[in-house]
Amino acid sequence: MLASLVALALLLAACGSGDDPASDDEAGDPTEEVEDGDGLEDPADDGTEDDDAEVDDDADGTEEEAAAEPPVDPAEVGANELGVVPVVMYHQLREDGGSVYDMTEEEYRQELEWLFDNGYRPITTTQLARGDIDVPAGTKPVVLTYDDSTTSQAQLTEDGELDPTTSLGILVEIAARYDDVEPRASVYVISGSLFGGTPAGERVLEVLHGHGMEIGNHTHTHPNLRGLAPAEVRDELATNVAVVTELVPDAEVVTLSLPLGVWPEDRSLAISGSSDAGSYEHEGILLVGANPAPSPFHADFDPLAIPRIRSNVDPTAELESAWWFGVIESGGTNAPYVSDGNPDTISFPAELADRLDPAHADRANPY
Repeated sequence: MLASLVALALLLAACGSGDDPASDDEAGDPTEEVEDGDGLEDPADDGTEDDDAEVDDDADGTEEEAAAEPPVDPAEVGANELGVVPVVMYHQLREDGGSVYDMTEEEYRQELEWLFDNGYRPITTTQLARGDIDVPAGTKPVVLTYDDSTTSQAQLTEDGELDPTTSLGILVEIAARYDDVEPRASVYVISGSLFGGTPAGERVLEVLHGHGMEIGNHTHTHPNLRGLAPAEVRDELATNVAVVTELVPDAEVVTLSLPLGVWPEDRSLAISGSSDAGSYEHEGILLVGANPAPSPFHADFDPLAIPRIRSNVDPTAELESAWWFGVIESGGTNAPYVSDGNPDTISFPAELADRLDPAHADRANPY
């Protein structure tokens, strides 16, 4: 039934594409649309032949550019935008590897290099929650998350750059080796102890933001939310947003990593609320689950309960990252999300049509 609905939606979209150009703006980049439109405005008011010729040149150039960059055939790149998206959970770097939540620097580097060498490209939790996935055609999104805002994750050098021996400094360094890898990450901070709890630790936030990293909510003091009264839960979450946005005014704190993976007694308190400190509203909430996340276009996707994979480079460690990447790469039910390179369409093999959330049927591009 869903496959028929998808086909009907595609037919209607094709019939109406010439009448409603604004429909593309909703899913695409409106800035690009406006700029193209400005270049093609009717200059008749000027009444000069030169202006007319200039418009013709612009129009010809636009057509030539479009002809030079045809859309990618989703079948050629194996696009599957209903596949799974790994959300990897990192904590500290330790010389001895520490607990099962930590890694050595060598292990961490090994995992990042494997990911980028095998076509994974970072996005943020917010991008996943919103279905705003913009990685190149044929590549696979991955969400890199960092909990607790510790000094092993980020510190600044004397010249104000990220320390290259920290987790996020290493990410920036390794990403720079690849032409199409951005050092995107979602960093879940404890606002009461930012990267060592010093003024220098507070300055880290602006540097991370400048690299395009997301700053997420991990509460103010990292309590077990289930043990708090409702007003205390609201204050923990609202205070985090207030502190972060005071330090980085244009930061958008709209996703939450639950401390210890534990919900408050009233789960709605984790989604939105307010206190004397301010207010919060989360579009995405991260769990400490043990499996990849569904595609944001999959019928099973819930942005308010996004599972994560604990990082571990040992391929025999079941339900952890290296083990899961082996499962994902082998295909089948847990085949990866592979991008078609076009944020306006959702491409996938036609036999997977029943997995599509009907809310996205108008963008479906089965093949």
